[in-house]
Amino acid sequence: MTKVHEDRPVLPTQQDEVAAAGSELIGGPFGRHARLGGHWLTPVRVVVLVALGMFALGMVQKVPCYDWAWFRGAGSQYTHACYSDIPHLYVVRGFADGLTPYWDRLPGDMEYLEYPVLTGLFMQIASWMTPGSGSMQHREQMYWMVNAGMLMVCAAVIAVCVARTHRRRPWDALLLALAPAFALTATINWDLLALALTAVAMLMWSRGRTVVFGVFVGLATAAKLYPVLLLGVLFVLCLRAGKWRAFGGAAVGAAGAWLVVNLPVMLFAWDGWKKFYTFSQERPIDFGSVWLLISQRSGNPLTGANTYATVLTLLLCAGIALLTLKAPRRPRFAQLAFLVVAAFILANKVYSPQYVLWLIPLAALARPRWRDFLIWQAGEVLYFLGIWFYLAYTTSGDKHQGLPVEGYQLAIALHLLATLYLCAVVVRDILLPERDVVRRDGSDDPSGGVLDGARDVFTLSNAARAPHDATPPEAQRVEWGTGPRH
Repeated sequence: MTKVHEDRPVLPTQQDEVAAAGSELIGGPFGRHARLGGHWLTPVRVVVLVALGMFALGMVQKVPCYDWAWFRGAGSQYTHACYSDIPHLYVVRGFADGLTPYWDRLPGDMEYLEYPVLTGLFMQIASWMTPGSGSMQHREQMYWMVNAGMLMVCAAVIAVCVARTHRRRPWDALLLALAPAFALTATINWDLLALALTAVAMLMWSRGRTVVFGVFVGLATAAKLYPVLLLGVLFVLCLRAGKWRAFGGAAVGAAGAWLVVNLPVMLFAWDGWKKFYTFSQERPIDFGSVWLLISQRSGNPLTGANTYATVLTLLLCAGIALLTLKAPRRPRFAQLAFLVVAAFILANKVYSPQYVLWLIPLAALARPRWRDFLIWQAGEVLYFLGIWFYLAYTTSGDKHQGLPVEGYQLAIALHLLATLYLCAVVVRDILLPERDVVRRDGSDDPSGGVLDGARDVFTLSNAARAPHDATPPEAQRVEWGTGPRH
């Protein structure tokens, strides 16, 4: 089979029924010769503008808390579903008092800041930019606003990188830009920093910059632990394709970047540096996790949940590795990245509402279909509301205003099932590559860097062949109905 090459970007409105139906609100699908706003309004710029608009709407959603609810007891910030860690940690993690993260001990049981080094630096920079005068309430407000501005830059970086990762499918990034869970959770915590670095890494990998990919994975891992999982994905794919030089460059780049960031703190503030890792190990089961659901339903405290979560994560990753080596075609990098990060979250002791941010860019690249994406987002939005109303119920005393425990358990189950649903359709695409919308034009892995078009050298099936040899005949169909092109 001959891979179809086409300069024109793939238009979701001409290959996705939900996108086509939704486009009727703005005049219907693009015509074959339509142009978008001249030379300036490119797909990438449209995606960025939409993402920033949604981010701004997410900030507006936090206005009740910004004005008063963060400062008048716990219940109001939950009933208005506008909670954020940022203003609270400004005070309780010592930034308001000028304490230096990792070096200075905190009052209370926490002892040191429980975040990775690069996130701690991000928090510290924001505190330096926060005015030190005025009431504490005003300073907390300004700290949240400064962080929101910095996180908005991260959101723009993520939107640009996702839109450019697949050269012919920039419009898939609208899934990210319009994701309601992205807007609602973007300023709960500092996850967008690691997300931006991971998005840059994915873009660099798609361009064949393997060492630079590794550097950004290392930096992202210095901000949040989960990006290191991408190296595991790369290992299995390189095992199947025999691309060990690429994996070696990525691994060395990641290790070097991580050490550059972490080593100074490890050498001079060891107790503060290790707090993130000891806290992660000792943390009990918490909100949103399958373990909390089991514990609440059974009455068992699950004191061994750390072991259970670790074992389940390893089993799921082993299953994904087996899937990779037995699939009829080598899975796309984004597909496996989504599955591995989803497995890590699903098996974790905690599934905080902002963890959905880790998956949204990967989902847009792994399964760019609006119906499945919106089903998943519906489950996450329901959980976003469920956790805050449940916390409102637990903090309202005898009034019992909010969502009782049974309702919260249902919300947990729905958001876990929604994530599992999206995982299932990605696995189906891997097992039935003709169902993969990205490959319908005869492509192999357009955002897969050096793996794109590589021949298999090791599999556990009869699929050791060049990727285009496995392309089904119907893949030559061009989605906007003009017939095959070569």
